Amino acid sequence: MQKLSLWFTRMRKKSNQIPVYTLPTGNGEGIFIGRTSLNGPPDFKEVERSHRDGGYSFILQEKGTTYMEIDFRKHAIEAPALIYIHPGQIHRVIAFENATVCSWIITIENLQPAFLKLLEELAPVNALPVTKETLSIIAEAASLCIKLSERKHDKLYDAIIKESCNTLVALVASQYLALSAPTDNYSRAEVITKAFKSLLEHHFTTVKSPMAYAGSLNISTPYLNECVKTTTGYSVSYHIQQRVILEAKRLLYHSDKSIKEIAGELGYDDHSYFSRLFVKVSGITPVAFRNKNFE
Repeated sequence: MQKLSLWFTRMRKKSNQIPVYTLPTGNGEGIFIGRTSLNGPPDFKEVERSHRDGGYSFILQEKGTTYMEIDFRKHAIEAPALIYIHPGQIHRVIAFENATVCSWIITIENLQPAFLKLLEELAPVNALPVTKETLSIIAEAASLCIKLSERKHDKLYDAIIKESCNTLVALVASQYLALSAPTDNYSRAEVITKAFKSLLEHHFTTVKSPMAYAGSLNISTPYLNECVKTTTGYSVSYHIQQRVILEAKRLLYHSDKSIKEIAGELGYDDHSYFSRLFVKVSGITPVAFRNKNFE
């Protein structure tokens, strides 16, 4: 468990920001991997508090169950399973039940570009059950990576730990990709929806117009809406509003920013309009949401 605490070199400034936990500097900078067995609540407060990680996080559930909350949704990760958590997602550990977990984090600069693209397209995901055979393969690869991470005297240590951790990332990504249809089989609507969601993730604070997203994709607004609705069951506007309000909830829960400040950060000069939108999407006012979650 002592090793696991290396995850958290805390960079938390009280008040106006969501806590982000970064990795220690030095050999193998920006990469951490470790294995631990736990039962009951976490041993230290950092993982119990909602936070973001300063990198792409992965959990391999080898035994037992880990209970987590990710972006206001509770997850029970039951072995054998794995889960990937994007750096933008806020999460906390609630408890362990006779659990053995292997966890690793890798920062953006250490990821191979092709893997980074895959991870951005995958997020967010749910916990993924795996076969015992797959668990064995990933666990063996993780054990080797852990051993390599301890060989800090090796001349090519940074390259060794980087490549071995990228192999683990590829193993996890391949499991999630196996659930998806091959890219060659994507319909036109699915391709356009994926492109829209990628644009939305990068521009939701500044671009709220379906017409603007359609223009970026060189298609008409009705056609974009038709594609997105066919693929997801919901309109373009719905997805825009849901993404904005998710970020609003994160900021309301994890920062001391005022409603006006949060509205401004999310691209709304009129905080009254923002509050009405929040009620429309969430069924509760921003203030009530904040108070409810601080009870």
